[in-house]
Amino acid sequence: MFESLSDGLQSAFKSLSGKGKLTESNMRDGLEIVQKSMLEADVSYSVVQDFMGHVSEKALGKRVLLSLRPNEELVRIVHDELISILGPVDSSLHLKSEGPTIIMLCGLQGSGKTTTCGKLSQLLKEQDIKPMLVAADLQRPAAIEQLHVIGRQLDIPVYSEADNKDPVKVCQNGVAKAKAEGARVVILDTAGRLAIDDELMAELAKIDKKVGPDQVYLVVDGMTGQDAVNSAGAFNDALELDGVIMTKLDGDARGGALLSVKHVTGVPIKFIGTGEHFDALEPFRPEGMASRILQMGDIVAAAREAHRIVDESEREELEAKMASGDFTLDDFKNMMEKVAKPGLMGKMMGLMPGMGQFKEMMDSEEAAGGIRQTIGAINSMTMEERRNPKLIDAHRRTRIAKGAGVQSPVITQLVKQFEMMKPLMQGMMGQGAGGRMKMMQQMQSSGMLNNPGMGGMKVKKGTGERLSPAEKKKRKKERDKMLRKMKRKG
Repeated sequence: MFESLSDGLQSAFKSLSGKGKLTESNMRDGLEIVQKSMLEADVSYSVVQDFMGHVSEKALGKRVLLSLRPNEELVRIVHDELISILGPVDSSLHLKSEGPTIIMLCGLQGSGKTTTCGKLSQLLKEQDIKPMLVAADLQRPAAIEQLHVIGRQLDIPVYSEADNKDPVKVCQNGVAKAKAEGARVVILDTAGRLAIDDELMAELAKIDKKVGPDQVYLVVDGMTGQDAVNSAGAFNDALELDGVIMTKLDGDARGGALLSVKHVTGVPIKFIGTGEHFDALEPFRPEGMASRILQMGDIVAAAREAHRIVDESEREELEAKMASGDFTLDDFKNMMEKVAKPGLMGKMMGLMPGMGQFKEMMDSEEAAGGIRQTIGAINSMTMEERRNPKLIDAHRRTRIAKGAGVQSPVITQLVKQFEMMKPLMQGMMGQGAGGRMKMMQQMQSSGMLNNPGMGGMKVKKGTGERLSPAEKKKRKKERDKMLRKMKRKG
């Protein structure tokens, strides 16, 4: 997501950081790179003009040009302006205290509207809110069946009428059914078209008038660029939208639509879809998105993702074990199993400040294979061996390796790296979020995170970097120094 835009902005900042003295001419060169990056990311021209006007005015001021770190000042200015054009946003659904809250989803065919019904339902379920889905896309029988499949997968009721051809009546009857069954939220999945036409708009306007939804959201495909902005404007003119849900931002979306929708249409982005799974829907936060674009991470989103994986009681138990030094290979295996979902480790790394370059490695097949290999190796150990890896001698190592279908050195490497990381994890428990992040970055720079599975399979960073013996010695020295420091704190 936003890779080209992020790289372009980083290029602008780097062009200024190497200057011995910053002048207005140098700064203008850097600002030109910023402008070019935004246009190449398919950001609306009017948005770029307005954005660059505000950034230039602040960046060319004496306070920035004469500051000790002008490139950092520019990062701050760009960050603030990104937040300004993306927000403010209220991602609350404003649920009513009595009766069901009606949410109407609309959008063009292929935008991911029906799948988004499922994602929104999952988000509500996580908050212990009971939703009901209404299949009002009567143009495509496949859409009705797809909604029923989603309902069965999420254990959520779906209302449909096979013989009714009036979408208004279906929506009205669905809302009545939701009231009778005590559903807190009703989500209407309305019809789409391949393109905007008068018939579609008339149908949606009629549902809006007769059913009276509390919230109307447009689902748009973030990969369609400026077409997404144009469709948002047309739908908003017909329905007065309460917000936009932008999908497919996990693919090759250049980011232009995301940066343009609010500014051009006045309609805020409420949620973003970042994957195919039902849990891949996030409340939109301008601050977090601005930080992601600038490769500064999004620690709030990372924390939210972590809480989805491990609930509060499990987290407290894990932290207590880590702090006391009782964290075992079995605990580590259980943790690995929770984060073994494809793409999840990479997503988490991408959200952490300073760890963006680690994302690609964590998303690789080698990383997934390393995690599976580690879990298999630990499963081959006895509970006693998992609690105390020091018991694993040559005989036990051979038995474990045979059971896991790996070579003996894989088990040696797993135990060695676990023993190295254990005091680090213990030391992290006494740190705040900032301290933990700093330690993670130190672990990365020292090479301790080269192998996400901790097994014998070495996963390369993919940077093309080949370390000299002196550099390897230096990194080992840094790692040993950090370990000694953690042991003293422990």
